Parts: sequence; structure tokens; C-alpha cells
Amino acid sequence: MNQIGPRSLLEFGGVDDALLASWLVWRKWIFDVDNRAAQETGYLFEPVLASCLGGEAVGSKNSPVKRLNERGEPTGEGRQIDCYDGENQLAYEFKLRVTLAASGQGRFAEELSFPREARAAGLTPVLVVLDPTHSARLDELIAAFKINGGKYHVGADAWAYMESKAGKTMAVFLERYIRPSLTEMAKHEDVGPETIQLSWTRDEIRVQGTNANIRIPRRN
Repeated sequence: MNQIGPRSLLEFGGVDDALLASWLVWRKWIFDVDNRAAQETGYLFEPVLASCLGGEAVGSKNSPVKRLNERGEPTGEGRQIDCYDGENQLAYEFKLRVTLAASGQGRFAEELSFPREARAAGLTPVLVVLDPTHSARLDELIAAFKINGGKYHVGADAWAYMESKAGKTMAVFLERYIRPSLTEMAKHEDVGPETIQLSWTRDEIRVQGTNANIRIPRRN
């Protein structure tokens, strides 16, 4: 409570004290688990795809792609690249899916600027979208890549492209361990989350859904 107790100030008095205390703990645990999952996924997902394409993920600090201001001038600030293939001068942008929801996230303008900034750096921007679901936002993003001399691969074409670049062994890895997970998760984007119940005992944490549960055993 030393760490999270002060967070109660915004809600205290409006809800039951005991429930608020429990909810603060759950929120902290959920954040910690999700943050760690995001870090671990970053170590796995992008490097695997980048390796298949013959490049590597590059952080903003060492990126050859620089952000441009309104006048099209480099600001000196680097831009992260999902996969940079220096040998072939390619800058890849990975997307699981591009839907209308992207416009509400406040990031779509930045996504549209990537191909322009990649071209300014002398690179060919390449868009790789793993899910084929059509949307106006996807069309807009593809157009931005095409205008800037880029390429794009969507859905089955994206998977086939990566497998062709990956070589025999990594192509099998993609097909067996990466594609099934991402393909299945993409199906649930437009479905509202079901009601779940969280419970904690001395032996496990349980996430109970309508028809299934996830049990996380606690070990010393």
C-alpha cells in the first residue's frame, strides 16, 4: 500500500474502501504482468520477423530514419524501425491489422509519415500487414507507401513474402509458432471482451471467463 495507496485519492469516498483497496492491488498486478509481457514479446516478435526478412529491429537512437518537421526538414530525432535491411536499403513497418480504430488512437498521422521519412533517408519503405481485413485506413496507409516509392504486402501475400525471405527453417518456425497465434487473436478484435472474474488464493491466481479459465499457480 505504500506504493499504490496514494492512488486511492481520486476514487476514495465514492466506492467501498475494501473494494477500492483490492481493486488498486489488482490494477497494479495486471499492469506489472502486462508490462512484462510487452517487454518479452518485444524481445521475441519483432526480432523473429526482422530476422526472417534479413534485417534487424533498430531503435530510435541508432536509426538512419529521422523525423521530418512541417517543412520536410530533418529534426535530428531518430525514428524506430521494425526491420532495417541495410544491405538492400529497406525499412519495414509491421502491422498485425489496420482498422478504422487506428484513427481514434492519435497515432495514425505518425504512421502515415513513416514512408515519407524513410524515403527521405534514402530507403524504400515496405509495409507488412499480417491480417487481410480491409478498411479505409489500410487503403490510406498503402497509398502513403506507394506515393513514397514503397511496397506493401497484406494478408496471405505478407506471410508468403516473409516465408520466401526466411529460408526453409525459419519459414517452418513462422508457420508453426507465429502465424497461428496472431491469426487467431486478430479474429477477436471486433468482439467486446467477455465478463471475467479474478480470484486469488494461497495456491493460485485464477481468471474465470464464461466458459473457460486460466489458472496461474503460485510457487515458492
